[in-house]
Amino acid sequence: MKPRIETLAEKKLIGKRMAMSFSDDKTVELWKSFMPGRKEILHSTGTELYGMQVYEQSYFSDFNPSREFEKWAAIAVADFDIVPDGMEPFILTGGQYAVFIHKGASTDNSTFRYIFTSWLPHSDYLLDDRPHLEVLGEKYKNGDPNSEEEVWIPIKPKP
Repeated sequence: MKPRIETLAEKKLIGKRMAMSFSDDKTVELWKSFMPGRKEILHSTGTELYGMQVYEQSYFSDFNPSREFEKWAAIAVADFDIVPDGMEPFILTGGQYAVFIHKGASTDNSTFRYIFTSWLPHSDYLLDDRPHLEVLGEKYKNGDPNSEEEVWIPIKPKP
């Protein structure tokens, strides 16, 4: 599973966020609270949905599955002129990402295990301190074993 390396431009996102941990995963709850109101978000720049994780800088070097991080359910927008009640704006800084295709149910962690235990340690890159993304496009089918999504891992070249 070889990723493509992409440079992402800054993006404006509007969505909902929730604190959670790997041991207390509230992803389903987050998306259930976001989806009914997503049609109120104006000026979207595409049909993709974004799952985004914001980790503290030391999160992976001092990994603890009970340690909280911030997870977002969002869509990309052209501007923040109107932010619906209960939603928040987020500016995603641009940068370099390794993009992997995950096939299968979102509960299957094999892609992430491969990225962090096989690919990243043997690559020419280090994990960068920026949000991690899942881009849910046309091929994403919630819960379906034939589902596909893109996993965007923030990277920077090794010194």
